[in-house]
Amino acid sequence: MFGHRSDGKKVKHMNIIDKAEPFFMPERVDATNYTTIKVPCEKLDEFIARERRNGNSYNYMHIVIATLVRVLYTRKKLNRFIMRGSIYQRNYLSVSMDIKKKLDDDGESVTLKFMFTGKESLPEVKAIVDKEIAENLRDDVTYSTTKVAGKLVKLPDFMFRWAMALIRWLDRHGMLSKKLIKASPFHTSCFLTNLKSIKLGHIYHHLYNFGTTTMFVAMGKEKMEPYIENNKELKIGKFLNLGMSLDERVADGLYMAKSLKLCNDLLANPENLLVSMPDDGSIPKRLIRRKSKKLKKKLKKLNKKTKKIKPLKNKEKLDAKIKKIEEEERKLNDEQIQ
Repeated sequence: MFGHRSDGKKVKHMNIIDKAEPFFMPERVDATNYTTIKVPCEKLDEFIARERRNGNSYNYMHIVIATLVRVLYTRKKLNRFIMRGSIYQRNYLSVSMDIKKKLDDDGESVTLKFMFTGKESLPEVKAIVDKEIAENLRDDVTYSTTKVAGKLVKLPDFMFRWAMALIRWLDRHGMLSKKLIKASPFHTSCFLTNLKSIKLGHIYHHLYNFGTTTMFVAMGKEKMEPYIENNKELKIGKFLNLGMSLDERVADGLYMAKSLKLCNDLLANPENLLVSMPDDGSIPKRLIRRKSKKLKKKLKKLNKKTKKIKPLKNKEKLDAKIKKIEEEERKLNDEQIQ
């Protein structure tokens, strides 16, 4: 109450525009921006196959969740939310996800809420996710969210409306109990839906006005798409598309763009997720893929040579050089990580 909440701390000393935006756009649906992250699957598949040979079994969902956790931890503004025109910094990091106990029309849906510190490596994220899913897929287990919802739906319709109106009022004024906030999947850093599991492509999901979710990610089934390689040749490749819905009021466009770039970089280089984050929230230099001076010189020479080569002439020779340099770059990056 009076600006104090159990799930976040009010952000102070903001610039004029950031402070005014929630009053111009009071509802989350007013301020939702949509974008797509297109992830080439080649490196993801190579990473998954390599880790499987080492005895570690990961899938796309594990990598996507680990990436979201890392982005939310390092880009703090994305873990904010708006309530009654005020911006709050969330004091925990979580990802909610809806799963079905059985993949049929009558299968029971369970909405899980995975809690993280943000420092977790990919193996640690996988352990948390797999444990939570395994515990709640059993028929004899009722998740806390389902228990709360079950009590409400037993009420007559008019009492259900009154109860929800009271819960919304308590939430707006910071008086909703910690227990309800913990059980609510709508009070979360990010909501994820895995449409790949039901063989659907990605969508742009709406943000809920109820709760505090400011990011919704829809992971679709991977598909073959055309792309241009080296600005000269049309090819077909496998891509994983993520549809993202973001509340623009929590951060400006530049901050969002840098956050999305970090998300892209992590998904393109999933081996970076194998290392835990330091306590200060920074990104270790050894996890940032930088091109060495030696590699930059080689690429510069190659670019000069490619300008002299006419399209489709000496193509095999050029492709061989490009492939060789890419292999050297990959070796250098692997050495940095080790």
